Amino acid sequence: MLDDTPLAQAQIARVRAALAQDADAGSSDFDLNGAGPEVTAHYRPAAVLVPLVPRAQGLSVILTKRASHLKHHPGQIAFPGGKVDASDADPRTAALREAAEEIALPAGAAQVLGRLPTHKTVTAFEIHPFVALIDPGFKPQAAPGEVSEVFEVPFAHVTNPTKFLIEGRRWRGARRAYYTVPFGPYYIWGATARMLRLFADRLGAEPSAD
Repeated sequence: MLDDTPLAQAQIARVRAALAQDADAGSSDFDLNGAGPEVTAHYRPAAVLVPLVPRAQGLSVILTKRASHLKHHPGQIAFPGGKVDASDADPRTAALREAAEEIALPAGAAQVLGRLPTHKTVTAFEIHPFVALIDPGFKPQAAPGEVSEVFEVPFAHVTNPTKFLIEGRRWRGARRAYYTVPFGPYYIWGATARMLRLFADRLGAEPSAD
């Protein structure tokens, strides 16, 4: 299933070590803004898959661009995922189901390595992120009406703290700051960027090549 290139294998080892760390309080859309009244909202459970694909040049991360007409986070860059349904056994099941629905990922093409701490959004979702290795032969297909594009970005880029910026915009009458980690034409921001930043912090500095 996996590409045995030395760089990819070294990155996978770092990922496993990061996921083995003790759980912490997680992250939220409030981290750069202080707690607001939204923090007391009833959070609805959601789950996402953080799909890592071993490539000759190292790991890459599969991301999606959400369709522009969706109710929540239209047009944004996101991990495959969505709300946890009553029929889902647990958030892990929901993450894999959503990945199957959104990018046609077969269950046998994903090896779940573990989970990151939860992330709470200003839209009152508590997201459970699950990290998985994906068969490099997998060919994603965007779900019509839900996903406008499926693409890959280098893992080394979106987990490098120096690539992150803090930007802001007005939302519901107040200015809010948020993380971004742009890559080429893709503006990765909000909850997705915050979860990637937490992942980056857990991974720590990349070992020197010396």
